[in-house]
Amino acid sequence: MQHLRPDFDTAALVGWGVHALLLGRADRPATETALKRIAGMGSYAEVETELYAAVSEMIDDPAGYGLFVMDCDAFGGIEAGRQAVRHLRAAGVSVPVILLTATCPVQEFPEDRVMPVVLRSPLTAVSFRVGFEHAMRDRLMWRAA
Repeated sequence: MQHLRPDFDTAALVGWGVHALLLGRADRPATETALKRIAGMGSYAEVETELYAAVSEMIDDPAGYGLFVMDCDAFGGIEAGRQAVRHLRAAGVSVPVILLTATCPVQEFPEDRVMPVVLRSPLTAVSFRVGFEHAMRDRLMWRAA
């Protein structure tokens, strides 16, 4: 498992130290870009390379993570990502989810908080920031209060 911890003194701390789990493959540029984007938001990221290991980790320790990000194209596409979200929700895990895929025609920012944000890959800094803030909107509202 790869760990990346940003310098919290100088980072744009929109993420306020959120502990994120990134599911992806180390040999994919999309995974590396997502890892950098997560760290750039001021979050602590762990990378898991096995689908069921990541889902199991989230189920076993739902309070240990504040965000789940998945590079869907590394695991069979957007349907694999939606299936992973269904497993998490069925187990009672309500952590915010961002799914990344090159095949989505339109990025999704759902109003329903249990639905995942879907972002197009390759991931730009702007799209990730918008998706991150949308996924974490409950946390952002409590922080502002």
